[in-house]
Amino acid sequence: MSNKFHFRCRQCNTIIDDWKSWFSNNQSCPKCGHKFVFTEYQQPIDSIKSLINDKNYTKPDFWRYFDFLPLNDRSNIISSGEGAIPVDRWTFLEDFARQKYGIQLEVYAYRNDLNNGTGTFKDVAASMAASVLKENGITDYCVASTGNIANAFAHYLAKAGINLSVFIPEDALKANEAEVNSYGQRVYRVKGDYAQAKKVAAQYSQKYNILMSIGNIDPIRVEAKKTMVFEWLRLMPKMPTVYIQALSGGTGPIAIDKAYHDLKGTGIVDKLPRFFMIQPHRCAPMTHGYRKSKLNNFPEGWLENYPIYENPVTAVPTLATGNPTTYPIIANLVRKSHGHMLEFSETAVPEVARLVAYQTLVRIGPASCIAVGGFFESLHHKKLNNGDVVLINIGEGVRRAPELMEQIIYTTQNISSVEETEKFQRKSLHKELWKPFLEFEKISIPENIHG
Repeated sequence: MSNKFHFRCRQCNTIIDDWKSWFSNNQSCPKCGHKFVFTEYQQPIDSIKSLINDKNYTKPDFWRYFDFLPLNDRSNIISSGEGAIPVDRWTFLEDFARQKYGIQLEVYAYRNDLNNGTGTFKDVAASMAASVLKENGITDYCVASTGNIANAFAHYLAKAGINLSVFIPEDALKANEAEVNSYGQRVYRVKGDYAQAKKVAAQYSQKYNILMSIGNIDPIRVEAKKTMVFEWLRLMPKMPTVYIQALSGGTGPIAIDKAYHDLKGTGIVDKLPRFFMIQPHRCAPMTHGYRKSKLNNFPEGWLENYPIYENPVTAVPTLATGNPTTYPIIANLVRKSHGHMLEFSETAVPEVARLVAYQTLVRIGPASCIAVGGFFESLHHKKLNNGDVVLINIGEGVRRAPELMEQIIYTTQNISSVEETEKFQRKSLHKELWKPFLEFEKISIPENIHG
């Protein structure tokens, strides 16, 4: 057994000694076959307080929390400086909530777009994966992805000298495919949706005896992403009461729940933030399933009752999970936290991107626009309360979405001569940019549309 950590099956409480035992048993519990485990550490969790309270700690990545990450030897760390990212206060959203809805809030943005690896929410997980695989002598790996996890894993595994085969659905963004290629890793574009890509990846894993990522509940990903809670404690004046994230599979809320579980009894945190999970309206199976169950007072068996959308056609391919196998976990967390699942109109993504860039100079990607759109939906549907501290996960920047950059062009005027010009005043754009949100009922998705 590792003298640092072990895994505990969440279904039958069986202890799995280490990564070697976990990998050799097909990343599942040897007793009951369950794939969802908690990582437990020998180091008392109270010792993390010094790292959280040290506001001047200079280590430039999430590996400052090494004692509570499932790696034994620091020499195996593969890092690009990810995880040490700011939490920005977005007062323009606070002003909007107060002026239009009469609600006093604090609103923060967790800037995952500034991660030093590939600029997404996935970089900490990829750094953890590359480090664990290196430490355990694994030279080949495969993953199915809608885009961002593929890019992050391609970057970090290449840095570790590990061969990666990526399986993406046929509607995955070309820019995502190009980035994986740029790191010299293999891409297989699968005819079909994300569910089909996962199926073919699993077959590939079996055929060549190559380890495959098990997705959103993978302890590699969960343990890495839980460190965001430690960072909030270090950086924020108050812990969030509401956490907003664009939802595809849902490692974020799973990881937050794990962090709160680890910190229980320390007096550092008390209750979970309310999880507000936001999906694009053309691919929102979790939202539709949850809404229907809520309208029926969560009947017996409701966690297994959700729609599956084959080959969803969506403008946000990174969120195109039509068969949400993690729904029972995510839906249970949303209900436990007294949160909500909402959807946001994909057609309004450019309006969100323009507004955020104008107000903050931050250029966010399509999935992040869905999350920010969820803030407006939450206000419109009266889900937010006076005094709430809202944290929006900016899961990605715009670098892999050139088509979005083209869509947000709005100040250009075509001219033939100087006579057709006029003196430009930037603040004259303010009213135009805010109009869709001041008239939000025109773009909002009715709560009962799929009830």
